[in-house]
Amino acid sequence: MRSRMKYKFILAVNRCFALLLLACGCFTIWLLLEIFCITSFHVPTGSMEPTLISGDVVWVNKLVYGARIFNLWDAADGKEFAIKRLPGFRQIERNDVVVFNYPYPIKKDKHIRFDLLSYYVKRCVALPGDTFIIKKGQYEVRGCNIPLGNVKSQKTLLGRLEYEESNHEGVGIAIRAYPNDSLFEWTIKTFGPFYIPNAGAFIPMNYMNMILYKQVIEWEQKKKLEFCHGKIFLDGRKITKYRFLKSYYFVVGDKTESSCDSRYWGLLPEEFIVGKASWIGMSKDMDTGKVRWDRVGAKIQ
Repeated sequence: MRSRMKYKFILAVNRCFALLLLACGCFTIWLLLEIFCITSFHVPTGSMEPTLISGDVVWVNKLVYGARIFNLWDAADGKEFAIKRLPGFRQIERNDVVVFNYPYPIKKDKHIRFDLLSYYVKRCVALPGDTFIIKKGQYEVRGCNIPLGNVKSQKTLLGRLEYEESNHEGVGIAIRAYPNDSLFEWTIKTFGPFYIPNAGAFIPMNYMNMILYKQVIEWEQKKKLEFCHGKIFLDGRKITKYRFLKSYYFVVGDKTESSCDSRYWGLLPEEFIVGKASWIGMSKDMDTGKVRWDRVGAKIQ
């Protein structure tokens, strides 16, 4: 009798151990998938309408561009850390919908910062090496003939801007655009030409380029860029040209009249991009809680 109870006890322990191993294995697989392959992102606003709407949960493909490897603990503590990217299947393309860490999380602060908990989803309209222009509200890249972004929304915004201008209105729309400097007077209607930096590219360091690229240069160098007596100084050392260390992108929301994007805050570093938003995994009406079954499983174009 005693040996029989002992056998049952050993059997129960073995089963518990097996279940624990199975749970650990499942957790490990899930964690590896989250880190290297695919993750989910909840869409909180309507800045990407009609492509994505508030309440959508999108699946973000990390494999396509290559998953990022970095120290999570240092990132969470706000310490300096390096981001490496594994090989992907292809590079980011114009009109890809991407999820990224928002690079300017502190309001009224133009310094680039990595916020582990702040994610945005936008459409990429300009790549490293591109020259981006907004002409009469329409997005253009020199040498590129494909439509960029939500063309219908761009035309709608243009009509609204022109109506308000003709009626001396303009309240309610933030017209001024990056770099928010009187020297440029760029707006969301007329913007650029704006060169999107590519790693290894050189630019002459004059006052205008200092205004345009100050935040990315200071982020790359971790040094202060200043203008004094007609000359540009980086950490007290005079410079006449600058070679970019990183590549950058220009991203916008599909709902052009209501989107906090590159038109207002500037360039998106390549390292901040998580992956490509590929499918809508779930969608719920934020007011009623009902599932929008017609959106579940839809591919994001």
